Amino acid sequence: MKKGLIALAIGAFALGMTEFVMMGILPDMAKALHISIPEAGHLISAYAIGVVIGAPVLTIFLQNKPPKTSLLLLAAWIMLSNSLAAFAIGYKSMLLLRFIAGIPHGAYFGIGAVVAGRMAEKGKTAQAVAFMFTGLTVANIVGVPAGTFIGHEFDWRITFGIVGLIGIITLLGIRFWLPTFQAKKSGNIRNDFAIFRQKDMQLILLITIIGTGGFFAWYSYIAPLFTEVSGFDAASVTYLMVVAGIGMTAGNVLGGKLSDRFTPLWATIMLLAAMAVVLVLLVVVAESKALVILITFIIGAVAFAVVAPVQILIMEASQKAEMLGSSIGPAAMNVGNALGAFLAGLPIAWGYGFTAPEWVGAGLALLGLLLSLILYRYKSTQRVEPTAKEDPVLV
Repeated sequence: MKKGLIALAIGAFALGMTEFVMMGILPDMAKALHISIPEAGHLISAYAIGVVIGAPVLTIFLQNKPPKTSLLLLAAWIMLSNSLAAFAIGYKSMLLLRFIAGIPHGAYFGIGAVVAGRMAEKGKTAQAVAFMFTGLTVANIVGVPAGTFIGHEFDWRITFGIVGLIGIITLLGIRFWLPTFQAKKSGNIRNDFAIFRQKDMQLILLITIIGTGGFFAWYSYIAPLFTEVSGFDAASVTYLMVVAGIGMTAGNVLGGKLSDRFTPLWATIMLLAAMAVVLVLLVVVAESKALVILITFIIGAVAFAVVAPVQILIMEASQKAEMLGSSIGPAAMNVGNALGAFLAGLPIAWGYGFTAPEWVGAGLALLGLLLSLILYRYKSTQRVEPTAKEDPVLV
């Protein structure tokens, strides 16, 4: 394994930890900052908004610079913003710092994916890109549970300090392990952004936003669901986050296999339908600890399996703007992050309890499913998938 890929994966680990650990320490931060759980959920949305704004802006700004230089700047940003979050003096300052911390997220994954592809051996581009994204899934097994435990048992500020430390390791890894590539001169910005005028790209982005919004509606308020509804003690949340993380890692593999077996679009259709079903099922079994553990794994697997096929759909539709297209996937997913966290927080604030987010998530998944079927019909009429595999036979 090339050391440069390891450096990229470490950065992905840091980004995965800082994004998803919020779900585990949400109650602790709400208590420490003297705010409600729904208000604390805005810290999740702030990060997501930073990703959405930062992905296209930074990618356009950095795309004509050597990739190694760009990644060094982004790694330094990750290190500094998370380190400062450890010293936030109140809710408003933390809200601002979460926004700032999200800005390099999409650009890092976008530029990193392109670099990983350039480092790959012939015929192994997908494996190289997947290895970088492994850092994200491993963060959900190791980093997020560890950060949740530290945040609950000690102080949530330490958790963000650790992310800052991982940012330093990423910076050093990129500096000494990543090879230097020449920048590929891009066309003008207007031509790059022309990909967003394509109807298929517009539909894919809506599917990504709304479909992943269903996942984040569940995951954003997973900790209070465990403690307030299922009856787990706060210390158990750490272990339950491990279960969710293992499910997400399995889902990462599942999504790729389904995309290969059918097509990315059919994989998306099947997974969004399954997501809606399992989210409703969680409401039914929410008071059974054993079944909640099982469903947590299943939801993690099904929901995260959507990531690979929708990312492939985006990349296929944006081949004329390589860097921008590669970064827009994480940005769209984080719009879903903000949307899911915001919408799921509303019924909690209105007094409907901590199972209400699952209904919101199921509704978003079904809406994403409907949009996927519209995209399928559009693609069928336009014949824009010349290399797609044969559609599955429905009986």
